[in-house]
Amino acid sequence: MNPKNFFAELKRRNVYKVAVAYAVVAWLLIQAATQVFPFFEIPNWAIRLVVLLLIIGFPVALVFAWAFELTPEGIKRTEDVDPSQSATRRTGRTLDFLIIGILLLVIGVFAYQRFKPGQKTVVTVPPAIPEKSIAVLPFENRSEDKANAYFADGIQDEILTRLSKIADLKVISRTS
Repeated sequence: MNPKNFFAELKRRNVYKVAVAYAVVAWLLIQAATQVFPFFEIPNWAIRLVVLLLIIGFPVALVFAWAFELTPEGIKRTEDVDPSQSATRRTGRTLDFLIIGILLLVIGVFAYQRFKPGQKTVVTVPPAIPEKSIAVLPFENRSEDKANAYFADGIQDEILTRLSKIADLKVISRTS
C-alpha cells in the first residue's frame, strides 16, 4: 500500500480523530485521578495503574478505529461497509464537535485553575529590625560554685551598658 493511500485511509476511518480524542480523555482521566485519589486515600500505585492502562489502551483504541466503522445502522466491520454507505462525513462532524468540546473543557479547567479568584494570602511582615542592631542575651553560670553567679549577671550588664553607648547601634536587652 502506498503511503498516500495509507494516510488517506487513516483519515477516512477516523483513526486520527480517535487518537486525538483518546489522548484528551486520557489526559483528563489522569488529571482527575491525581486530584481525586489522594483525597480518598487511594495509594499512589493506583494512579500509576491508571496511567499504564491508558497507555496500553491507546493502541487498542487505534486498532478498533481502524477495524470498525460507525454507520447509520451502528458499528460495523470496515470490510462489510460500502464506502458510499459510510457515515464518515456525519460521524466525522460529530467526532469533530466532541473533540472541540473536550478541548474547550480542558482549556476552561486549565484557565480556571491558573487564574481562579481565590483568597489572597496576606503575609504579615514583622516590623523591620534596624540594620545595626544587636541583642545581648543573659549569661548562664556554669561553674560548680553558685557564689560566682554574679559574674554572669555582671558581664551581661557591662556588655549591654558599653554597647548602648554606641550611637549608631540599637541594643536589645534581655527583657525585650
